[in-house]
Amino acid sequence: MGYSRCNLILTYRGNKPLTSLTVAAEDGETDIFGTQVSDLQTSVNVANGAITGTLKYYSDNSKALVQDWGAGNFLAVKFTNIDADATSVLVGLEPSASSGLVELIDDPDKNGVFKVTDKNTQKFKVIQSCTGSDGSTYTTVQTYSLSGLTCETS
Repeated sequence: MGYSRCNLILTYRGNKPLTSLTVAAEDGETDIFGTQVSDLQTSVNVANGAITGTLKYYSDNSKALVQDWGAGNFLAVKFTNIDADATSVLVGLEPSASSGLVELIDDPDKNGVFKVTDKNTQKFKVIQSCTGSDGSTYTTVQTYSLSGLTCETS
């Protein structure tokens, strides 16, 4: 009987088929959708199930972020240590103002920017999935509180 790496991980990790990927604040000099991350946030940190720091109020009507989602507070994050056997990595805010969770697996930059509309009710979520050789899907979920963010107003 052949085993995929995912099944071997299941065997040795006690039904935890995927390693937790790393979520971190995107670098300030990074450009996302024509906007420099330092224009969106300062001192953002991801640790212990929480995202903290300051999200600036961003309202530049000439930029895609504002044109597509309206002015507001945007969180820019990057993702590393994605499990090599992951078949899907969904990331985003729940509840979401518009896009819901988005697929990250084919994103060459492995980063994203998300509009925070209510830091007290929204959570940042990462769902990583793997298909075992038996056809079953195994999933790990990481959830981060946003209540420690400071969201500047206009």
